[in-house]
Amino acid sequence: MGELPAKLEKKLGKRREENALRNLAHAQYSTDFSSNDYLGFARNRSIFTGATHKVLQHKIVLNGATGSRLLSGNLEMYAALEKTLCDFHLSKAALVFNSGYDANIGFFSAVPQRSDVIFYDELVHASIRDGIRMGNARGIKFRHNDLADLQAKLSGLIQGETGMHGGEIYVVTEAVFSMDGDSPDLNSLVKFCKANALWLIVDEAHAVGVFGPDGSGLLRELGLEQQVFARIVTFGKGMGAHGAAILGNKGLKTYLINFARSFIYTTGLPPHSLATILQACNGMKTDDGQQSRRLLFENIKIFKATLEDLNLTSSFVESNSAIHSCILPGNIRVKKIAKQLQQHGFDVRPILSPTVAKGQERLRFCLHSYNTEEEIVRVLTLLKSQITKLSILVEGSTDQ
Repeated sequence: MGELPAKLEKKLGKRREENALRNLAHAQYSTDFSSNDYLGFARNRSIFTGATHKVLQHKIVLNGATGSRLLSGNLEMYAALEKTLCDFHLSKAALVFNSGYDANIGFFSAVPQRSDVIFYDELVHASIRDGIRMGNARGIKFRHNDLADLQAKLSGLIQGETGMHGGEIYVVTEAVFSMDGDSPDLNSLVKFCKANALWLIVDEAHAVGVFGPDGSGLLRELGLEQQVFARIVTFGKGMGAHGAAILGNKGLKTYLINFARSFIYTTGLPPHSLATILQACNGMKTDDGQQSRRLLFENIKIFKATLEDLNLTSSFVESNSAIHSCILPGNIRVKKIAKQLQQHGFDVRPILSPTVAKGQERLRFCLHSYNTEEEIVRVLTLLKSQITKLSILVEGSTDQ
């Protein structure tokens, strides 16, 4: 008998053959173009020490929550955090989950019912797809950011099925997509969903901390926060902490408490995690928080201008967010260039298939408030030289 069942060994072997085997490694590079810590909050000393003081102020001497929130783990600090989130995001109710993954699988496995339909953008997070698969509703994907395709699929559904048996129709998208860094036309999508009585859910994971008043998200920037059924916000990216919350009305919160299995059957977050999220929310509103966002947007502007100067714009997905992806088809190719950038001290990671579709392999650059103009120009100049050196035809090329 081997170390693993033969079927599992075969799957690992296939990943190795495709140069797509994942491994855990410690980041050892001096310049961060990889993490989701867009504002530097994960390394912010005042947030760290402030969270510790907050725990002590509440006289909590606990390393863990001790149980699920429905048993012993619903610490007093949860109430303070959820009220802060409601005020920060202008939401009627908020329910904190242990992670964005838990929030998405909890929502999509519990809320849509057997006779319901969920239309989802083809590039939504894996956690949304997993939640849909775990539930009883029917999932139908539509082309990325393509409202016309969504409309055609909705029309086809209605025409093809006489009566929906009382089923509801949900639509889910993201404010900022994690691999492309682009955004849908949320104004048009909200109007479309309202006109057709569809329930709209928007995942704001990569928008929180970056867009909106005090970093409260893209929906708030557009004034649409009251026009959606639910928002998923996470704390492990722009806020530099851990965990997530589902924002919506009080009825939705009550329903999730009673039926979302990823909420019910897990130990709550430890006190220090809750305190860190509270400190990060407060940090967004400070002068330092505002300055961090200004620096981030300045770096986004510098990054895009440098792409123009180096004639690299056509190789990148159009984005105004902190995420910028250079499409370099083929796992072997993109790994080679990533290795060259890393050897020069730049933490830039390759995104391989099957994480993205075959032919859409890429280098994913995450920008931060603490990156310098010199670092941005240097890494893109090096990228340009590596593409030229390897004679890569970025568009339409494949591994040989």
